[in-house]
Amino acid sequence: MLDAEDVRRIALSFPATVEKELWNHPTFHVAGRMFVTVPDDGTSFAVRCPRHERAELIAAEPGKFWVPPHEAHSSWVRARLAALDDEAELHDILLDSWRQAAPADLADTFPPPAS
Repeated sequence: MLDAEDVRRIALSFPATVEKELWNHPTFHVAGRMFVTVPDDGTSFAVRCPRHERAELIAAEPGKFWVPPHEAHSSWVRARLAALDDEAELHDILLDSWRQAAPADLADTFPPPAS
């Protein structure tokens, strides 16, 4: 089963990512912009998600994604680690959030093209 250490390992594998502790839990940043945090007990994580996409995402997979009331007006969504299919899905979710936060010149070059 996936856990907070998997989130940490994958997040830190992306270029220019740094970990900072905020609100007493780990957060991950690229170019000074946060793209993932592991709140509370480490059973979930929060990532960037455009608000116009969030409702559809939650409606499609309510057992996997949700938004706590205090984050309702943000552009973030939470995901339950136990509900993810596998590490590849976790990687894709984190990469999408990283791309939203990373400067365009960095996001456009990662991952490098397959040879």
